[in-house]
Amino acid sequence: MPTLILKTRINASIEKCFNLSRSLDLHTESMKSHKEKVAGGKLTGLIDLGEQVTWQANHFWISFKMTNKITAMKKPFYFVDEMLKGPFKLLHHQHHFTALGAHTEMTDIFAFQSPMGLMGQAVDALFLKRYLHKLLTARNQFIKSVAELP
Repeated sequence: MPTLILKTRINASIEKCFNLSRSLDLHTESMKSHKEKVAGGKLTGLIDLGEQVTWQANHFWISFKMTNKITAMKKPFYFVDEMLKGPFKLLHHQHHFTALGAHTEMTDIFAFQSPMGLMGQAVDALFLKRYLHKLLTARNQFIKSVAELP
């Protein structure tokens, strides 16, 4: 199963980084180019343990919906979101936060698997892993830019 690990160092407190990462409003803003918006579940604010959100988005010229649930959380150190329904066979996203003095290291561990067996594995290897890495990196840079505002 493909797994991405991204580390982002942010000049902001762990609490600020943790909350910005849970913000549905910030997520929507960061994904405007993909027309991503909330289509159900928790609609705005900070998502919390046990809550669900359904996203509607456009990727690869395809519109789809995906419902995710926060399945684990220890404030302000980590939370996990998992896809309940959507385009993947499996999606498990761990968000970890470590205080490093006045900085925070944000670590994403993003595991996913496309449906369709061998064909899905080929899609994952040929371009989806690279695409998702680029998407998560851009999102993390957006979080960083907001977190580092005075």
